[in-house]
Amino acid sequence: MTMADWVSPNRGVVSSTQASTRRIGNMNMEVTQLEPYILKGSIKVIDRFFSVPVDYAKPDGPHIRIFVRNLIPLESGADPAAESNLPYLLYLQGGPGFGVDLSFSVDLGSALHKKKYQTLWLDPRGTGLSTPITADIFQTKQMDDEAIAKYLKHFRADNIVRDCETIRHFLLDGKKDPESRKWTIFGQSFGGFCAATYLSFHSDGLKEVFLAGGIPPLVDSPDAVYEALVLKVEERNKVYYSKYPQDVRNVRRILGFLEGNNVVIPNGGNLTVSRWQQLGIQFGSHGGIDRVHQLVFRAITDLDTFGKLSYGLLDSVQNSQSFDTNPIYAVLHEPIYCQGRMASWSAHRVIQKNDRFVWGKVKLMSDDVPIYFTGEMIFPDMFEDYHHLRPLRGAAELLAYDEDWPMLYDKEVLKKNQVKVNAATYYDDMYVDFGLVQQTASVIGNVEQLITNQSFHDGIRKHMDSILTTLFDLSKRERD
Repeated sequence: MTMADWVSPNRGVVSSTQASTRRIGNMNMEVTQLEPYILKGSIKVIDRFFSVPVDYAKPDGPHIRIFVRNLIPLESGADPAAESNLPYLLYLQGGPGFGVDLSFSVDLGSALHKKKYQTLWLDPRGTGLSTPITADIFQTKQMDDEAIAKYLKHFRADNIVRDCETIRHFLLDGKKDPESRKWTIFGQSFGGFCAATYLSFHSDGLKEVFLAGGIPPLVDSPDAVYEALVLKVEERNKVYYSKYPQDVRNVRRILGFLEGNNVVIPNGGNLTVSRWQQLGIQFGSHGGIDRVHQLVFRAITDLDTFGKLSYGLLDSVQNSQSFDTNPIYAVLHEPIYCQGRMASWSAHRVIQKNDRFVWGKVKLMSDDVPIYFTGEMIFPDMFEDYHHLRPLRGAAELLAYDEDWPMLYDKEVLKKNQVKVNAATYYDDMYVDFGLVQQTASVIGNVEQLITNQSFHDGIRKHMDSILTTLFDLSKRERD
């Protein structure tokens, strides 16, 4: 069975108040608009589903649905027509593989609405409510590894941007003023990678770009990315063990237990040495080091009390790792960097060069030598350890050794960029290397940066007001 057997335009759409079809470019797009509602804080919500091709080279082929939530601030006494005519700001989510959380969209949206925007919150294709990708769906449709891999190749930044452009044309082509047919975008993390793709191929649709931890490395494979990031992960491990020196032996004890026992977490996945090390992904966010220590503390308490790990601890570990529920995050994490080259399990190859990340070597060293946690990295054994990634193991292997990846960036176009780009860049970012970011920033025209060592990768959540204030100040392009 192939994707054409089960993906179809607007099938099974929930009840709606308005449905329409419009010709956009060389395709017909069906749009379903649901009944609006009002959130506390006087925010009007319009939810829409847009039908778009899986493959834009085949506009009459199978379609998927893209979900976009429109938040419109309602001001007391304001003209409703004026409110609906506010300029759009489109938020591009981090990931890859995550939809937009409603509570976060309301928090950030409320701040952005003060800048006289209405906001759009896109669930990127394959996430959230946008024809989400899950392993059980592929199993139900009895797709083989090759068909799954072929399907997943359509879910990178290039097609996310094509979806955005299709939606922009639907919403704004009716405007008389050409400038009013453009919109502003805000890219967080991977959303910033998408923004750079947008600037490369569709900059004529953009008024302005805001980025938070999202200036991408302009590479053609992930190796340079992980060679740089592993140094930052090592640095964060040193901070962890400096703060919690007792955990040097505690973590070694936990890994020894996991190595000698078959530990199954609640959803059927395996808690292995490698999976415990992957908790280090949290080191790159505010409070992450402390959260990991609490898991270590609880695990040691369990071993002292019960001689095994408790259900509560196992459930906490499972809930702290998002790969089961967001498979794109695992399957496409390395291919998001690929342009005409294969990934070939880049992080796994790079991490093996540093003995401190390799339990088989550290366990033979004295017990005061720490084993390092890993960072935002994907490893082959994850497709065995995570229950809902197991059905994707074959497809992930095919994608890891696939070289047929189209270009995501055009450096020559980026050099000539005229669109204002205002970026928050985090010096201590463990997910997007600062050095590689500066190389890219030197290429893209019209970039201004807020550079800080007071925020980690999730700075827009932790320090929202101060970061937004500075970004909008940068947008003025005022000089002393």
